[in-house]
Amino acid sequence: MEFRLDEEQESIRRTVRRIMTEKVAPRAQAIDEREEFPWDVKELFAQNGIFALAVPAEYGGIDGRLTTYCAAMEEVARVCGSSSMILGNQSLGSIPIIVAGNEDQKRKYLPKIAEGDILPAFALTEPNAGSDIGSMQTRAVPDGDGYVITGTKTFITNAPVADLFTVFAKVPTETGDRISAFLVERGMPGLSTGKVEKKMGLRGSPTGEVVLDGVRVGAEMLLGKVGDGFRIAMKSLDKGRIGTAFQAIGLAQGALEAAVEYACTRVQFGVPIIEHQGIQFMIADMETKVQTARWLGYYAAWKYDCKDPDVSKYSAMAKLWATDIVMDVTRDAVQVFGGYGYTREYPVERMMRDAKIFAIFEGTNQIQRVVIARALAKAAR
Repeated sequence: MEFRLDEEQESIRRTVRRIMTEKVAPRAQAIDEREEFPWDVKELFAQNGIFALAVPAEYGGIDGRLTTYCAAMEEVARVCGSSSMILGNQSLGSIPIIVAGNEDQKRKYLPKIAEGDILPAFALTEPNAGSDIGSMQTRAVPDGDGYVITGTKTFITNAPVADLFTVFAKVPTETGDRISAFLVERGMPGLSTGKVEKKMGLRGSPTGEVVLDGVRVGAEMLLGKVGDGFRIAMKSLDKGRIGTAFQAIGLAQGALEAAVEYACTRVQFGVPIIEHQGIQFMIADMETKVQTARWLGYYAAWKYDCKDPDVSKYSAMAKLWATDIVMDVTRDAVQVFGGYGYTREYPVERMMRDAKIFAIFEGTNQIQRVVIARALAKAAR
């Protein structure tokens, strides 16, 4: 294993960096302030094949390696956290189909996800079932040759704009309720969007409720088999958490670059503040945290690409470390800017607000620690 991107991956990374710097960076502040989904960024990603990085090549994707997707994700998040959610959700929303879909489901949906014609959503969390997935109350009752789904999902990224939802629900069986996964399309009778959250950060990424009031789906919309839902969710999160780590890494990298640039130009006591030891120590720690998070993230992504059996532990570690350090780095970036860092004149206050959520969604960092500790205990027995 080499800790470097190959020529093709570097080319993709550079292309994404150029697009983000030229096209999205000038829009990032407005996206945050308007609190609206940036349809122009979505179209930009579609036109430049960026969504295709989330899908296997045989279904219209590009490259197919998680390491490549992560390199691109870092460049997106470095500029705009809200825009990173568009790409991140395109990946997370497609993973259940990739890992559990049959050939008909894959060929129907994945090429459209790769082209950006479909925006998918991952509908797992409920008002009383976050970390405790087993407490979900959404039910899918067998009805003839299909199922009728009733329940409410909350904190669902892209809820008001998504075209396709992977909905997790309990199916009653002779042996008890079994968590299962279903594909539900926008426009199906009974599906609606409820409350849209007003958030501290990632304001250009809509988060809201998905209400399922007797939504009837055919048996062909079941992913895998009845009872496969928990496994599908966990496999999806194993991959999704690595992508989340690189959202945090990109955001931290963007904050670090802004802090260094400012420290080199801001003069106090007759010299640029980068010459003061207090600032040097902060920036050195920021760089060290970003680099360690990046390489742990790439190691986890490499393990995923290699189908390594302990990928769950490394996925949890990558997500845990990156999403903890991004809060440190963005906070210190604001400190480097001083009073200016607390204003909207500079991007670091937005970056600090965006940073917090990454330690909460796709499994809180407390849950990541449970995953890591259980993996170690299992290996020791």
